Amino acid sequence: MGSDHDQGSESLAAPSGRLAVGGASAAVDTLPVSEPMAPDPLADVLHSVKLTGALFFLIDATSPWCVEVPQAGAFAPVILPRAQHIISYHVAVQGSGLASVPGIDPVRFEQGDIIVFPHADPYLMLSAPGVPPELNAEQTMQFFRDMAAGRLPFVIREGGGEDPPAKFICGFLGCDARPFNPLLATLPRLMHVRCNGAKRDDLLDRLVELTFAEAQVQRAGGESIRLRLSELMFVEVIRRYLEGLPVEQTGWLAGLRDPAIGRALALLHERPTEAWSLDQLARDVGLSRSVLADRFAQLVGQPPMQYLTSWRMQLAARLLSDGTAKVAAIAQEVGYASEAAFSRAFKKITGLSPALWRKRFGGSG
Repeated sequence: MGSDHDQGSESLAAPSGRLAVGGASAAVDTLPVSEPMAPDPLADVLHSVKLTGALFFLIDATSPWCVEVPQAGAFAPVILPRAQHIISYHVAVQGSGLASVPGIDPVRFEQGDIIVFPHADPYLMLSAPGVPPELNAEQTMQFFRDMAAGRLPFVIREGGGEDPPAKFICGFLGCDARPFNPLLATLPRLMHVRCNGAKRDDLLDRLVELTFAEAQVQRAGGESIRLRLSELMFVEVIRRYLEGLPVEQTGWLAGLRDPAIGRALALLHERPTEAWSLDQLARDVGLSRSVLADRFAQLVGQPPMQYLTSWRMQLAARLLSDGTAKVAAIAQEVGYASEAAFSRAFKKITGLSPALWRKRFGGSG
């Protein structure tokens, strides 16, 4: 953007202050004081885009085996009708195999590896090259209908009955892709997160163990617990992917990892209503104005103030779809003093007025 700050937003700086507890005479000095939680842009984004477990099951396969999954738009209305987008991920519990999407060379995964298909592509997972899929397109769709309706067990057995066996957990998650999902935008079409053999009994191991424990006994609420576990697994997968990014990697996650740009992102997420300028943000992160602008754009893919506007619109879209607050109140909540200025910015980014967005996506949480 050409200006130092978002002039059109007529931004409102959030007032600073402290919460009074029990009046001035309250003996709060006797209470233990903990450090405030650091801003967490990844958690902010995962919350704002409404990450939601849709399906979660285990494939117990014998060789030869092949699973072919169509483009997610084909089965999204079956497993999560109101989701804007479907992400698929798989944790290899035992054995190995190949994973591929059209236009990308297949990758081999081993026990402990994680495969993610973030962009709703059709894909194959198979024991060896050339193995045909066990189900045709209609049978696959019927599988999704039966699984979504609870007519199938947690463990699905398939394959030709020979060694070597393979087991992998399959998770399908819904999320928002519009108007702004910086996490989704930074992920490749096929993510391969390799197992770190040096780390044993880590968080992902424990989540897998909990999942198997829940699958062993049919108890009230078990499906809900498994879906929440699938969401937690995905978050841990993203954290592992972030930890393993090469030094030269760019994108939003790479920006989080950079000390200065990560601090800038944290500040924008912590105080999105503030009347930020590039000069102020640069001072707060300890960089010159030009260095911040260049490094932020190189890593994140857009200038800081443009990112701030996009993030405000994502927050506003969530508020519009999840509640009944007046547009003027939402405008103030995301940093706009004028409903008209907010509406112009929102339509410029989303192509829809706030009212039409609410009509189209309301109740999708």
